Amino acid sequence: MIYNLGIYNTILNQFVAEMRDKNIQNDPMRFRTNMVRVGEIMAYEISKLLPYKTINVETPLGIAESKILAEQPVLATILRAGIPFHQGFLNFFDKSSCAFVTAYRNHLNGSEFNINVEYVSTPSIENKILILCDPMLATGNSIILSYKKLLSHGVPKQLHIASIIASQAGIDEVTRNIGHPDFYIWSAAIDKQLDENYYIVPGLGDAGDLAFGKKE
Repeated sequence: MIYNLGIYNTILNQFVAEMRDKNIQNDPMRFRTNMVRVGEIMAYEISKLLPYKTINVETPLGIAESKILAEQPVLATILRAGIPFHQGFLNFFDKSSCAFVTAYRNHLNGSEFNINVEYVSTPSIENKILILCDPMLATGNSIILSYKKLLSHGVPKQLHIASIIASQAGIDEVTRNIGHPDFYIWSAAIDKQLDENYYIVPGLGDAGDLAFGKKE
């Protein structure tokens, strides 16, 4: 199931528009803040599909029947670009355990590159609900390889992959390769093209550099 939240008229689209704007991108704090905001909105939307249980809460005036999450998802992200996006999810799922994966492009020559996944820090994800977030879903290879690395710590019962901007080619690649029976893709915008270097067009550029400064 693919959810493109950008097709609805909501404040989410304003935050994404600001992230795309090359003039507003000169303010990295604004960029990071908008990543957090999109993560919060997406966490809320994903929460509609999660299991709940009913409890009784004692108020000063009586007993209120309330619904709360039956279990907390595990929140995973890919360093470094995913950190502010991940924080948005953690702001809402504030009792969740977290997982972190390092994945980066190793450019060989021209537009050719490999994806290197070197480090994973995660709790067990066996039979858990896993939310794996990465702000840019371009080719899909980083998400696929990171998920496969996480599988060494268990198989989740439900998987949500969340991005701020995705390419259609990346969504297609992830859909072909994940192979999970209960699997959802969420994005705030879906762009049709990748350029010759496999960056999303029009996209927004390098999310990690815009959030944290250019790397060597």
